[in-house]
Amino acid sequence: MRAGAPKPDISTVEAYKVALLAAKSIGYSFVCSGLNIAKGIEELGLTEQLKAKTMRTGGQAGGGPVTEHLAKGDFELGIQQPNIMIDVQGADYVGPVPGALNKKCITNVGLMAGSKQQDAARTLIQFMLSPEAEPLLRKTHVEQVKS
Repeated sequence: MRAGAPKPDISTVEAYKVALLAAKSIGYSFVCSGLNIAKGIEELGLTEQLKAKTMRTGGQAGGGPVTEHLAKGDFELGIQQPNIMIDVQGADYVGPVPGALNKKCITNVGLMAGSKQQDAARTLIQFMLSPEAEPLLRKTHVEQVKS
């Protein structure tokens, strides 16, 4: 929500649905989190109902992250993954999308065959997957995924 605005209850799927319907305007992106939000809205059967009050950001729409538009007042309710939403000036984080509607955005890391720094890259990747990295990732609201 825009900083200082009343925070809706999104603690359950039903409460989230009510919050979406009550919002005057909604924003989410065209990239991974936005695609997941659109799927969740479709699962709730709200795609057509919310269409007129929805703004998409990033990707083909251009512009910055959802929080940038939210802070400017382009829409009332912004939805994006927590690591992008938390601690942004001009926006207040309400909480995660509830239940099964909270779909993850997976980031992959790999080593390019032509890399000139293969040993350093391997060391970095090993660290990123290590237990020591978990608290650092959590600090930035990113979850470590084990393969």
